[in-house]
Amino acid sequence: MPLYLKITRWTLHHRWITMFSAIGFFIGSLFLVPLIPSGFIPPDDNSQTQVYLELAPGTTLAQTRAAAEQARALIGNVKHVKSVYTTAGGGSVGSDPFQGGASTEVRKATLTVLLDDRGARPVKQLIESQMRTALAELPGARFKVGLGGSGEKYQLALKGEDPVALTQAAAAIEKDLRKIPGLGNISSSASLTRAEVAIHPDFAKAADLGVTSAAIAETLRIATVGDYESALPKLNLSQRQVPIVVKLATDARQDLELLGRLMVPGVKGPVMLSQVATFEMSSGPAMVSRLNRVRNVNFEVELSGVPLGDVTAAVAKFPSIQNLPAGVQQLEIGDAEVQAEMVAGFGMAMMTGVLCIYIVLVLLFKDFLHPISILPAVILSFGGAFIGLLVSGKMLSMPSFIGLVMLIGVSTKNSILLVDYAIMARRDFGMNRFDALIDACHKRARPIIMTTIAMVAGMLPLVIGLGSADNSFRAPMAAAVIGGLITSTILSLLVTPSFFSIVDDIEHFVGLAKRKLLRQKEQLQAPPVATPESP
Repeated sequence: MPLYLKITRWTLHHRWITMFSAIGFFIGSLFLVPLIPSGFIPPDDNSQTQVYLELAPGTTLAQTRAAAEQARALIGNVKHVKSVYTTAGGGSVGSDPFQGGASTEVRKATLTVLLDDRGARPVKQLIESQMRTALAELPGARFKVGLGGSGEKYQLALKGEDPVALTQAAAAIEKDLRKIPGLGNISSSASLTRAEVAIHPDFAKAADLGVTSAAIAETLRIATVGDYESALPKLNLSQRQVPIVVKLATDARQDLELLGRLMVPGVKGPVMLSQVATFEMSSGPAMVSRLNRVRNVNFEVELSGVPLGDVTAAVAKFPSIQNLPAGVQQLEIGDAEVQAEMVAGFGMAMMTGVLCIYIVLVLLFKDFLHPISILPAVILSFGGAFIGLLVSGKMLSMPSFIGLVMLIGVSTKNSILLVDYAIMARRDFGMNRFDALIDACHKRARPIIMTTIAMVAGMLPLVIGLGSADNSFRAPMAAAVIGGLITSTILSLLVTPSFFSIVDDIEHFVGLAKRKLLRQKEQLQAPPVATPESP
């Protein structure tokens, strides 16, 4: 305490040096922000993950089961994997909601992987990276590792009406994405094609024979995939109805000559399909996705521990992004879009919080200037929060922003204790400003430090990672609060008295100027005094 009071007296005698040092600390802390990794939500460290397999279009269920079994064997050899549960033929789990992937396909499989308990294994992201290395030996399959939640992937979308330009732009962006080191698998909805039979109608012959294009499409649809479910005949059983689908066999659907013999209804009678159309084997996109009724291509990139903010910044500098073809536009979807909205929302929340605190302090102190002397504690706490995130290696994400909002209230509490006691000492005990501030620091320093130590000790286990529960979400918040509390407590105990004295001088100067103006106004409004005439 004697050492602290000695330093406080020095800061009060050199208050401008103290203020400029505090401003320099805040400006210097802003330069730390680019060094902190940023993201939306930190990736979790739960003991469960998934591997999502996607095979080539046209793959049968038996082939999917064989590939899933091979993948299960490869994953089982990874250390810290306890069990693997395989689901073959399901396409809804792990699919991209922006691609409309909720439909079930036999060429897709999902492997649910159970890991060892936390504490007996490294972080989940390291094990998932080992899984990707092991699955690289699986031929002919695209795979994604992870639950696909926030903090695990980066999503990018391109939209445009020209499919050729859209495909070319997607290929260039995918090539640039693969140059970013550390990323996991990169998948694009434009990079997957399937074999198909292309039918080219001869509209002149079809018009002569009275065959419409709708009749050609209807005949081929029923022959290859069957009729609509509502039009199917039903086999009535005692407990249920079984729909009956009539279509060509698999071998027949691959025979172009046989498809040409199908009969199409015409005005003059049935006509063979080969008379009004030609057939050829071709290829096309496996799926055509649309966003807001505009054709689009979606990218899904596994972050694999790389911060989302770094990937977003790198993508913005791509030549393929900066020189998109005419009619092709980039869309921010997924975590990148929500992260931008979150930063703007929390900025407004912090400004609103500071304004509300100022209004409450005006009502408490019955003064408009003295509450301003408390606000430096908020600014100093932000610098400490950035240092805490940088030292602990945590991301600047939604939990850390929540910690910054918490700091606004906690840090101002310390300064309120000092300022309120100093005002009370001057008002009730007649002390001068210097003695009142020294007395406030002497009597309020211990309670402030005790509450800070208690809060830091309560949040320290979250940063260290003690306990069996997953604290990946709460750790950045705790790191921000701990760093902000330590710097805010130390610096506010030294800076707040100096800033209070400056604000008090300003208030005294404003009061003198106001009284001087009032006196001048009264003199102007006073009636002239009559003087006696000289004889």
